[in-house]
Amino acid sequence: MRANAIAIRLAVSALIPATGVLSQTPQPTVVVAAPKVDSETISGLGARNIGSAAMSGRVAALSAVHEGNRLTVYIGAASGGVWKSANGGTTYKPVFDKQPVQSIGAIAIDPTNPKTVWVGTGEPWTRNSVSVGDGIYKSTDGGENWTNFGLRESERIAKILIDPSSPNTVYVCVPGKLWSDSNDRGVYKTTDGGKTWMKILKGSNASTGCSMMSMDTKDPKTIYAGMWDFRRRGWTFRSGGNGETAPSASGLFKSTDGGATWTDLTATSAKGLPPKPWGRVAVTVAPSKPNVVYAFIEAVPPLNALYRSDDGGRTWEARDRSQAMIWRPFYFANLIVDPNNENRIYKPDGPLVFSTDGGQSFSNISGGAHGDFHDVWIDPMNSDHVITGDDGGVWYSYDGGNKWWKADNLPISQFYHVSVDMDRPYHVYGGLQDNSSWVGASEFPGGIANGQWENMYGGDGFWMFVDPTNPDYLYAEAQGGYIGRVNRKTHETRPIYPDLGSHFRRPHDQRSAEAAPGAVGRRDGRQLGRRDAHDDLRDRRVAEEFRDYLGGDGRRKRPAFP
Repeated sequence: MRANAIAIRLAVSALIPATGVLSQTPQPTVVVAAPKVDSETISGLGARNIGSAAMSGRVAALSAVHEGNRLTVYIGAASGGVWKSANGGTTYKPVFDKQPVQSIGAIAIDPTNPKTVWVGTGEPWTRNSVSVGDGIYKSTDGGENWTNFGLRESERIAKILIDPSSPNTVYVCVPGKLWSDSNDRGVYKTTDGGKTWMKILKGSNASTGCSMMSMDTKDPKTIYAGMWDFRRRGWTFRSGGNGETAPSASGLFKSTDGGATWTDLTATSAKGLPPKPWGRVAVTVAPSKPNVVYAFIEAVPPLNALYRSDDGGRTWEARDRSQAMIWRPFYFANLIVDPNNENRIYKPDGPLVFSTDGGQSFSNISGGAHGDFHDVWIDPMNSDHVITGDDGGVWYSYDGGNKWWKADNLPISQFYHVSVDMDRPYHVYGGLQDNSSWVGASEFPGGIANGQWENMYGGDGFWMFVDPTNPDYLYAEAQGGYIGRVNRKTHETRPIYPDLGSHFRRPHDQRSAEAAPGAVGRRDGRQLGRRDAHDDLRDRRVAEEFRDYLGGDGRRKRPAFP
């Protein structure tokens, strides 16, 4: 080793002139161009799904069909594409990853051929964080391959109906664009398997589209369609007209000739319906007794309610208007009737509610499921077998909703923001829609399992960063501007959000943003977590409110502030 060091010193000294002064000969300036970094730089790297399926994510649509002794299930994720199970939900595989969009709004399986599946892209549950679609797709080989069959400007699709007597005849319910006017809204029909489309029902203005649609499968030319006048803006959302009593183009329509003509069902033409203006409308026909029709109508309180008709829409009667029936129609507006019993009806909402008396009353059957439900499938061969999708994934019941089971096998989490730390291998931090904030491994021996992901903060997760001065701490944010400093090892959490006085903007304040930008400074990371001693009592009070808001299990609850 000493000999090598001497040799190196000798080699260096050989470069120095005898005078002991380095040569002053000018050297040419070499300009090194900055490396070009763009999409081509990483084009050869394939994406890895690092999970996790533990928290899963929002399911916007689902459907299932018996194929011999097996149950085939299709799941449409709000932003995770289409997933297929050939064994009743035990395992899933993604079947839509090669398509240019991943937001799913509707799934329909051909009742005459289970290998033919239609998918409408663009989620119809129009919160302020929804992605868009680019039309309707069709597969004729059970989801292995897909072809876009048009309606590319629809942006979102709420329902697809297939005529069981003529499966090339398909109806599509298009709510349309969320943030702007569009003439591509309404109800569309094809009679040639999607080669050509005809708009058969349109709204009276450019902000009115189809919100939901249902068919009498015993007489497939009889169709009911809800039309919805709506618009989302950066600071508000309009469902109906520009004001509670302002004129609205929303309505309920019926056709008995396959959409050639429509009857506008109003308080005048269909006794028992509420007077307009209306907001969002959901409608469904009871498969076992198609004269029974249910409609949820968003109207001026106390007329917003579930309505039932026993004579095919000629007359109606108001039924339930409990909180879970009328709450947040832009996000919860779906009705599913048991195919074997016209009096058993499910309403997905914050909780999943269920009626056995024809909609007179509903009970909460959510059990231990996540919550914020959007769709339900009922096994036509066994009504106690139910599958439902909510903001936390897919849940299964084999006793009519008394108990629910979740497989933790759908990695469709919706990350609002992600960050990484400087560990080797690095960790990934992120906040999820309605599923708290998590940290997980970027790689792990044998693969990344659900157990490599850890829940660090509650609520709707948004920003989460590791403290650059102390990796044992991180900063996380939830909706309403809540910010916490979390100990990675002990999970001890300290609220550090500003302005805890009388002007604190609480989550239910309409002026309060859902999420605020977040950042952690490299030089003062610890400073963010410091509080003066006189704030300690106030910290504890707000922390207690925060725990009540999030719930003991970390899932979001509606605020209960005084």
